[in-house]
Amino acid sequence: MSTNEPLPNMTDQPDNPAALRRRAKQVLKDNDRGRYTVPNPTIYPFQWNWDSCFTALGLHAIDPARGWRELVTLTEHQWVDGMIPHIVFHRDDDRYFPGPAIWATGHQSPKASLGVLTSGITQPPVLGLVLETLSNRSDLDDPTLRPIARRLVAAADRWHRWFVDHRDPDRQGLVAIIHPWEAGRDNAADWDDALQVVGTDQLLPYRRCDTEHAEAVERPTDADYDRFISLLQTFRSRDWRQSELHDASPFRMVDPGFNACLIASDLALGRVAARLGDADVAARATRRARSKTAALDRLWHPGLGQFVCWDRIVDRRSDNASVAGLLPLLALSAADPRSAMLATRIERWMDVAPFGLASQDPTSKVFDPVRYWRGPSWLVVNWLIVKSLLDQGRHDLAERLIESSLALVATSGFREYFDPTTGDGLGGDGFSWTAAMTLEFLGLTRQC
Repeated sequence: MSTNEPLPNMTDQPDNPAALRRRAKQVLKDNDRGRYTVPNPTIYPFQWNWDSCFTALGLHAIDPARGWRELVTLTEHQWVDGMIPHIVFHRDDDRYFPGPAIWATGHQSPKASLGVLTSGITQPPVLGLVLETLSNRSDLDDPTLRPIARRLVAAADRWHRWFVDHRDPDRQGLVAIIHPWEAGRDNAADWDDALQVVGTDQLLPYRRCDTEHAEAVERPTDADYDRFISLLQTFRSRDWRQSELHDASPFRMVDPGFNACLIASDLALGRVAARLGDADVAARATRRARSKTAALDRLWHPGLGQFVCWDRIVDRRSDNASVAGLLPLLALSAADPRSAMLATRIERWMDVAPFGLASQDPTSKVFDPVRYWRGPSWLVVNWLIVKSLLDQGRHDLAERLIESSLALVATSGFREYFDPTTGDGLGGDGFSWTAAMTLEFLGLTRQC
């Protein structure tokens, strides 16, 4: 594997690939709670939606049945309307705020009667992508696995239909997020203008827990958190009636990365459904994906050479260049000229910030290499980009990103995210999805 930037040589690190693999598996075992994993035992002691999806890939490498079980546990808490929530609160734990008492979703959760509550919003829909990845590594004719796969396909299909009904009620073609947490990119610069209109006059007192376990300079600001909680209070006042929340939210952003994940997951879902003989789901998922792919055109910013967010409240395109605008590689064909432009953007960003892929254009004035989603590199995003590049035959660039991602873990450990300019580890340590992606990248080195 080759790279255009000087990166640490894996063989010179305390962990060679075999040792790195063992350490990654140990992190997953440490964070395993039997039927689900926690992202990190201190900052995030519950089950998170897209964390579990990515982590299932790593668990599958250890124990295939356990990998599938992770997805089953997540979908067991799918709401009756089809939403798969972003947090499942399996146990009481006061190390995280806001906990289940603050969300107060109660009756909406299918297992609320058993004492297991959930949050009231969702997260990036990567379930379909992960489902196909596991399916490709499994025997779907296995009489034990086949019904599990069919159940997960049905759950993903219901969730994707929920997006159309509740996050694109006017059928504009793309779905909106109604809270930054739904994007998974909590404090991204994409939201700076949109969050200014979120009022905090009625904000109830609260105490953050995340900054007790991680450096404050690496986390969202207090001003960000005030608006996050204000939005939560708005939705709670509507008793989490999802049919009302889109129009009630003062924050409605169309995120190209979020929509790209939904498109790619629908395409993947369609292929898995076809393998399982479910022609109706296969056709439905494929239609949804094609419709949304065409609608992505509205988010293209020719001046930046990438996709950008759209503020549905003011009907205006953003001028900010974040990693979300590169993720539509998941949805484009290699023949689309915009794919080559996005690949060029990735190369240029890595020329400036070579340790993984920055979450914000490293040449922009809002770039902050240590503050959460305003600059740091995240291995799960790197994996999504690598997957896109390999699917499009852009192996050299994929190799470069794989190598830099592995070098990050080899030098800084299984951290939540990383400084893309120095390679320093940031946020929490012993992170499940970082360990899972490490196993993925170690496996991909055999394909490059």
